[in-house]
Amino acid sequence: MRSRALILSAALLAGCTVGPDYHRPELPVPPDFRGRAPDAPAGAESLGDLAWWQIFQDETLQSLIRAALAENYDVRIAAARVLDARARVTIARSSQLPDLSASAAAPYAYIPGDRSPLQFREVFNPQAAFDLFWELDFWGRFRRGTEAARGDLLASDSARRFVVTTLVSDVATAYFQLRELDLELEISRRTLASRENSLRLVRLRQQGAVASMMDVRQAEVLLYTAAGTVPDVERRIEQTENQISILLGRNPDAVPRGRPLLQQLALPAIPPGLPSSLLERRPDVQEAESQLAAATARIGVAKSDYFPRVFLTGAAGAGGVKLDGNWFGPQGLLAIAPQLTLPIFNAGRVGAGVDSATALAQETLERYRQTVQQAFRDVSDSLVEHRKRGEFRVQQEALVVSLRDAARLADVRYRGGVTSYLEVLDTERQLFDAELQLAQAQRDELLAVVRLYRALGGGWVPEQAAKTAEANTDNRTR
Repeated sequence: MRSRALILSAALLAGCTVGPDYHRPELPVPPDFRGRAPDAPAGAESLGDLAWWQIFQDETLQSLIRAALAENYDVRIAAARVLDARARVTIARSSQLPDLSASAAAPYAYIPGDRSPLQFREVFNPQAAFDLFWELDFWGRFRRGTEAARGDLLASDSARRFVVTTLVSDVATAYFQLRELDLELEISRRTLASRENSLRLVRLRQQGAVASMMDVRQAEVLLYTAAGTVPDVERRIEQTENQISILLGRNPDAVPRGRPLLQQLALPAIPPGLPSSLLERRPDVQEAESQLAAATARIGVAKSDYFPRVFLTGAAGAGGVKLDGNWFGPQGLLAIAPQLTLPIFNAGRVGAGVDSATALAQETLERYRQTVQQAFRDVSDSLVEHRKRGEFRVQQEALVVSLRDAARLADVRYRGGVTSYLEVLDTERQLFDAELQLAQAQRDELLAVVRLYRALGGGWVPEQAAKTAEANTDNRTR
């Protein structure tokens, strides 16, 4: 009965784990996102649940994103960190099991010449042994350490997915900016060609004494304004191509083009989904929660220092001795030595360690709450941005239509001698600026979709692609 009681007591002690267990904190979750369009279908599949290739349907953009996911250095670094965290889980888990090692030795000594009567001329002592070291995890020190390591692993994997989400949105953003710059360049060159024709006409009218030299100078102002825009836009195009090349893990080079800007996205009213689903989808929120779980587990690691530590050491070996040609042995050895250490006085070090771990957990909790709150804000900001960008684009399109008609009428009035060239100058300048602003408004509406997609936690990478990137990193580290 006594032995059974001891075994039961040991089993209960072995199952005791000090420190708090992790539970997801209760957070105030809004019933809906502020800024959601009234016509967005409630309960429909969220934009963030779609894969990026379902959103960005330009085949060229898809190929650029795939190349970036395979070759981008930030993704490789994040994958390497996941491998490191995975190895640390194995290291932490191994502390729960016995450490068994083997050793062997075969010392040989020979003394030539004269020797004392108590010395042997030849001594050979081969021996082998197994050594055991095991710290029994009575209080869950190592189990909590393994929990913390697993939390770090999940956090690093969420950080990798956050890098992927950011990379997908960065490539799409840069590509849309590039296509908008292409449109600006097209508008600038078209306007430049039109103003060259206008300048030739004004010069002919001035030579025929129908127009003044002031009209010629004003036509030159229009021409040089459009001409100065072209090299500036070309500069921005090359710099954007360099940015995309770096995101793709390549040296700066030209970037292929796909669909025009206006054919990139054709989305209906965008459903954001439920706010509660954001906690499961956004990788930065998941990373913050995994860090909180790891910090909570480390409180148990710190509290275990209050309790005794039990070690079990042992050895088993065999060997023999050969003295001047005579064997003695074999001889065997079996030893086991339990050891107990109990903290008595450490000047408050253990208590300070617990206080430090608790404070770090509290800090991580507040950071998690802050991350969740920021996530709700990101979605709301993106929703209102997308809606208002669309409204602004509609008004800008109407402005361009009106200015085109005004420019046509001003040109007719000038050729008919009804008005001066100043009216043509003013309407042409306004039209050129409005066309460029319309291209930028169309780009900004697309970028608002990209930002909303990222805010909703979209940008999923196929699991096979993630494994490939991770395997590539593993091969490079070997």
